Amino acid sequence: MAEHPHAALVRRGFEAFSGGDMDTLRELMAKDATQHVPGDHPLSGDFKGQDAIIGMYRRLAEETNGTLRAELIGVCVDGRGHAVGINRLTAERHGKRLDDTGCLVFRIVGDKVTDLDQCVTDIEEHNRFWS
Repeated sequence: MAEHPHAALVRRGFEAFSGGDMDTLRELMAKDATQHVPGDHPLSGDFKGQDAIIGMYRRLAEETNGTLRAELIGVCVDGRGHAVGINRLTAERHGKRLDDTGCLVFRIVGDKVTDLDQCVTDIEEHNRFWS
């Protein structure tokens, strides 16, 4: 069976993120897409628009000296514009290590991501790591 187009889009996005390919990430997102990052730390909050989201991704890389990895474990879709990318996030920063499983919930309209909601297993661990 062929993979659902929304699952393929999520996989392509994770590959682009892992490879630092911000141009491809822009292609996959609507211009006014929003990413919601949970927690209470300097990199949490709502990032509205491609520039804000890409800027946040660049800051993640800078803050972790390039150690941030988002390993895609699997993708679930509902066929109605929602996809969930289950992932393992690892990074090192200022002598601290992050290793957490979470997911990104994608809202997809047409062939573009319009909304990304990040969910994590341990919000307090993320707050400690990023603060």
